[in-house]
Amino acid sequence: MAVSFIRVDDRMIHGQTCTRWALEYPCDGLIAVNNAAAKNPVLKAAYKSASGKKTFVWSVDEFKEKSAKVLASKDNYFLITKNPLDMEKILIDQGFQCGVKTVIIGPCNDRPGATKLGNNQSITQEEAQALENIMNAGYEVEFALLKEEAIGNWKKFRGQFGFN
Repeated sequence: MAVSFIRVDDRMIHGQTCTRWALEYPCDGLIAVNNAAAKNPVLKAAYKSASGKKTFVWSVDEFKEKSAKVLASKDNYFLITKNPLDMEKILIDQGFQCGVKTVIIGPCNDRPGATKLGNNQSITQEEAQALENIMNAGYEVEFALLKEEAIGNWKKFRGQFGFN
């Protein structure tokens, strides 16, 4: 297995959170996918030093180019995007298949136009559509800052966004 865990987290890499999730899912390194961070050397350096693990910060296109190498790796990686839209691009548009069928939604900041689902977990209608598409592609979508702080599956919240 090359990817052991899939997460959306608007902080992308948070050392304590990664350490806690690594207790549940083996992890040798992190792959953070975000176009803005991949182009920003300061952000890239900050993310690479945040966890103490081997860390890659790639754009969505770079991930597509390197995904076969990721799948062939003997190491286990966490795949993390900053938002559901980028995760949808990877899992659906690029068709990335790694055997992991659960997407964990971590912190998503309260923002104008976002619906609050739980503590520090708010999503916009556009993000809701991305999560609906991910679920319809066969993934479980769970909202959990940490495993013991899960607030539920996407199926519990989707009605608030007009999905039946």
